[in-house]
Amino acid sequence: MQIKYYPLRRIMAQYEPGLSKALADVATSGSYLRGNCVERFEEAWSRAVGTSHAVACGNGLDALSLVLMAWKQTKGWADADEVIVPAFTFAATGLAVVRAGLKPVWCDVGADALINVAQAERLINARTRAIIGVHLYGRICDVDALRALKARHGVMLLEDAAQAHFSAIDGKRAGGLLDAAAFSFYPGKNLGAMGDAGCITTNDEETAKHCRHLANYGAPEKYYHQYRGINSRMDELQAAVLILRLPHLERENELRRKIANIYRLKISNPVVKLLPEAVPQQTEVHHIFPIFPSNPEHFVKTMNEAGIETARHYPLPLHQQQAFKEFASTPMPTGEWLAQFEVSLPIHPLLTPDEVDHICTMVNNFAAI
Repeated sequence: MQIKYYPLRRIMAQYEPGLSKALADVATSGSYLRGNCVERFEEAWSRAVGTSHAVACGNGLDALSLVLMAWKQTKGWADADEVIVPAFTFAATGLAVVRAGLKPVWCDVGADALINVAQAERLINARTRAIIGVHLYGRICDVDALRALKARHGVMLLEDAAQAHFSAIDGKRAGGLLDAAAFSFYPGKNLGAMGDAGCITTNDEETAKHCRHLANYGAPEKYYHQYRGINSRMDELQAAVLILRLPHLERENELRRKIANIYRLKISNPVVKLLPEAVPQQTEVHHIFPIFPSNPEHFVKTMNEAGIETARHYPLPLHQQQAFKEFASTPMPTGEWLAQFEVSLPIHPLLTPDEVDHICTMVNNFAAI
């Protein structure tokens, strides 16, 4: 039995022949950028997330960067003003801060792999302008605690929702929980395009308008560049794919939840740790199902020999990355431990019951050396 971590070709094949037709329709339309499909997707995504505005862009990194750039310009932030960022996440979260001319300040995460809000508050000073809460693995960070920080300190709050398509807490979906949010639709996401694509969501009209201008070379109208912007546009092909896949997202997320529940029920190996369960009022979407074996390298090798492909998310936290070496940091013990031991199991809508059982059996049979 061979089990791929994420069989992208098979996943996309589910949508045929509609997928090929949607792409052909764009190809023959003569409209490839800033057309009808992008507008339709923005409307559908803002409605699905529950926000007033959605601004499509080129990718998730751009989405994060554009929000921070917009806030910096509209709120008068200075170069090297500070943004608090969880140290255990994908590099884009930190890169966006630097790209906006701001300074990342690293914060450790809790046992749930989400930003440690108590530590974040201790990091706030006169130059702190924003905090990025990452909904890692499809699990929502403590937005209530972050809102309380905003009330006390006046910081802006940005959701990194790249892994949280339709994650929800108390029935409210990620993307509409804080001041603004950034999504990625990289092909491997729960809602994936056939290339790079991203989106910003917010209820703040000024933020949405400024992000849209910045993504269009800083031009409110063609050839009139009011701001120093970038070129970041979702193309019509990607929007057509996302429109096609969007109605299936909740069903596919529910399949992921069922698989995650089986993993939690059946995995009982004492040398393999799982994350603490999420709070009851939260609906996770399980973009990634992480486990923490005592010898991750040997575990990956053992799984490969059993025909099970795994992945690592993320083996080096941001504060230890060469790209961020100029930004001083204290140790981040929880994030460093998670980075050292994390292994991701396959979790996607096409996994069969037999495959899930095989994965559980192999995880339980694993013996550390």
